[in-house]
Amino acid sequence: MSLGERHTPVMLTEVVSLLAPALDPTPDGPAILVDATLGLAGHAEALLRACPEAHLVGLDRDPQALALAAERLRPFAERTTLVEAVYDELPEVLDRLGHPRVQGVLLDLGLSSLQIDQPERGFAYAVDAPLDMRMDGKQLLTAAEVLNTYSVRDLARVLRTYGEERFADRIARRVVSERERAPFTTSARLVDVLRDAIPMATRKTGGHPAKRTFQALRIEVNAELDALESVLPSAIAALTLHGRIAVLAYHSLEDRLVKQILAVLSHDSAPRNLPVVPAGYGPQLTLLTRGAQRPSAEEAEANPRAASARLRAAMRIEEAA
Repeated sequence: MSLGERHTPVMLTEVVSLLAPALDPTPDGPAILVDATLGLAGHAEALLRACPEAHLVGLDRDPQALALAAERLRPFAERTTLVEAVYDELPEVLDRLGHPRVQGVLLDLGLSSLQIDQPERGFAYAVDAPLDMRMDGKQLLTAAEVLNTYSVRDLARVLRTYGEERFADRIARRVVSERERAPFTTSARLVDVLRDAIPMATRKTGGHPAKRTFQALRIEVNAELDALESVLPSAIAALTLHGRIAVLAYHSLEDRLVKQILAVLSHDSAPRNLPVVPAGYGPQLTLLTRGAQRPSAEEAEANPRAASARLRAAMRIEEAA
């Protein structure tokens, strides 16, 4: 199976239509597109085809994904720069490359197809695998470490905050009790504990009992929301006038954060009751999507991973004061 057949980019047509208008050549050279979550490069490939003079800066924390992306983007090698980095390192990467200002930024959040499709990475609850969940395999913290060392209080906080798990306290107590018998090492045992900890009525109507816990552990291990909260202001600050940012989120926590930051910057920051908004205090952004765009029913049916996607985009219309 080819990489293109293996990986179906989510809302591809919508992403290209939102970002491509900002990627015409500039007086100073080619427009710079940053794909800060490159993954298997499906969106990046389509944007490079649609914008034949744009230059891509692609970031990913997963070296295996970067290697596969480089192979996919080989026809565009002269117009690509790939960097192994977490997306909240964006300002340092752009400074190092001499591109402090860019015309387009894409953030496609969550797991890549590569990570989901490799059972040994421990992201999927449908197969028994080591409780790892590290996106780059380098940091010390793993899902097993969280389960085996966090207190009941801290574990419940993670499940409640990052998984929006209503039975967080109950699950945390059960996990801590079970780990005294033996440490958690693989996902099957955790799934069994979760199934027993969640009431039968909820199991019948609330989806897979492990879904929210696995999401919470993944976010904690990879500090995903902290990185997102850091990168959004930095990415927007890097946009030139009329530059565009598009963000694909896959759960409510991510989307809520994206919505809040874009909303704040799409309103003026002048003190209230001034008769005129001073220069530099007007909205920095104009929103390009009305609320969050969702995939079509046809796409969601053909690609189940797209079903929860929410796409928001904005354009830079004024510099900050």
